[in-house]
Amino acid sequence: MGKLKITETKLQDVKIIEPAVFGDNRGFFTESYSDKDFKDAGIDFDFIQDNHSLSSQAGVLRGLHFQRGKSAQTKLIRVVTGAVLDVIVDVRKGSPTYGEWEGYILSESNHRQLLVPRGFAHGFVTLTDNVNFLYKCDNYYDAKADGGIAFDDSTLAINWPIDLENAILSEKDKQHPTFKEFEADNPFVYGEI
Repeated sequence: MGKLKITETKLQDVKIIEPAVFGDNRGFFTESYSDKDFKDAGIDFDFIQDNHSLSSQAGVLRGLHFQRGKSAQTKLIRVVTGAVLDVIVDVRKGSPTYGEWEGYILSESNHRQLLVPRGFAHGFVTLTDNVNFLYKCDNYYDAKADGGIAFDDSTLAINWPIDLENAILSEKDKQHPTFKEFEADNPFVYGEI
């Protein structure tokens, strides 16, 4: 039915995907995922797990997260209610965009999806109340491989669009190491993930 509009980003291997959306006075219809259309567009991942989070209010900040080793994950992210600034950091040593971050607005109205390859730290901040955030993964969650980087790391200098003093955070997300601390034990190598 629909075709995909694929936009390359400044970060190596990251893509914005926009499925065709058909709307009229009743609302809209879209194929949010078609294995065939994605493969025809050169996006060939075996997504095996779907995750769904609800953030009930604006200002919820989650991240920056990743999974190490054989548990690393490629994610296909979308927002079905509300809006977020989705932020990713390339942590693959040797990548042309290593240590760089970029943020993308994902919302219920723009229908954009973000393809985040293995080797990126990922987080988001909600810009509205009632954000339903969905993502597909090509690997299962593994608590032993779970890791993160401080969302407020001064080296990365991420421009979060909220007052960080008022960010709504989990205790876990308040404890992640800095980027420099992470680099000492960074398991991600560009081209080997």
